[in-house]
Amino acid sequence: MASEDVVGKSTGESAVTTFVNLAAEEAKLAREGVKAPGHAILSVCKSLVAGGVAGGVSRTAVAPLERLKILLQVQNPHNIKYNGTVQGLKYIWRIEGFRGLFKGNGTNCARIVPNSAVKFFSYEQAASGILWYYRRQTGNEDAQLSPLLRLGAGACAGIIAMSATYPMDMVRGRITVQTEKSPYQYRGMIHALRTVYVEEGFRALYKGWLPSVIGVVPYVGLNFAVYESLKDWLVQTKQFGLVEDGELSVTTRLACGAAAGTVGQTVAYPLDVIRRRMQMVGWKDAAVIVRGDGRAKSQLEYSGMIDAFRKTVRHEGFGALYKGLVPNSVKVVPSIAIAFVTYEAVKDVLGVEMRISD
Repeated sequence: MASEDVVGKSTGESAVTTFVNLAAEEAKLAREGVKAPGHAILSVCKSLVAGGVAGGVSRTAVAPLERLKILLQVQNPHNIKYNGTVQGLKYIWRIEGFRGLFKGNGTNCARIVPNSAVKFFSYEQAASGILWYYRRQTGNEDAQLSPLLRLGAGACAGIIAMSATYPMDMVRGRITVQTEKSPYQYRGMIHALRTVYVEEGFRALYKGWLPSVIGVVPYVGLNFAVYESLKDWLVQTKQFGLVEDGELSVTTRLACGAAAGTVGQTVAYPLDVIRRRMQMVGWKDAAVIVRGDGRAKSQLEYSGMIDAFRKTVRHEGFGALYKGLVPNSVKVVPSIAIAFVTYEAVKDVLGVEMRISD
């Protein structure tokens, strides 16, 4: 084990050193007016790294609230154990300890890093393509992306990223609601993926995919559109004295990200609740929090998204579509804000240039 650690460490350091050297060489060639042969590939790698780091850092920072949100969304309504944000966090701490607060976070990071990387990169590429086409159609080479066009670019990026990593999100939801009393334990992401595939079939890995796709438009789309539009408005109008040397401060960008996150998550939240509930359908050895403790009624079965909406409202009321909204609101604002700021900070360190308006 020790030798493996040494090998892993040396390999990691070698990879980092190589990447830094490549970046330094590219910067040198750029100063000399020469474009490196691997310029495009290296720029793509930098953009992916920046998006991955942003996603991993932001989700880890709010992991306890993320887990509580999912528990509130899927818990059996006849066997309530979590009644709010503070009570829920205290209950998790008392029953499962500190590690319980971060259950499922490893799987979430494994999912969110490639998800965020693909999402941010796809947004830049989609925005560049849309802007090029828009300028060509209008004949105005100085035209900029409107909020509606940014919404389209953000939605495309979200759908691509979500679809690419959805099976990981599906099993992450199940791992997150497991407790020590669960009748069957997934030992990790790979084991969960294999178990679901063998017992429930390939299609089970995409349960809840449709509401996820529909929810991408208001959630991811509005996040990007509101963030970029608000940031541009502040720079152009120089409102409230927040612009220094043509740039916004980290605090101001954090506030822009927070506003974007609040708008996006509020509009799309009911679809997120339905998605989580559909992911639990067909789970033979479901966690106690989902199936109840034996004395309560079992969880509902859904034949599809519309059926899930109808049964949720009929049996639990309209408010059930917003279960977990409070911890999600507390979570999503700093999470998305940190993600955007971290992304831009990592891009600055790696020397990534945004070419959307070029």
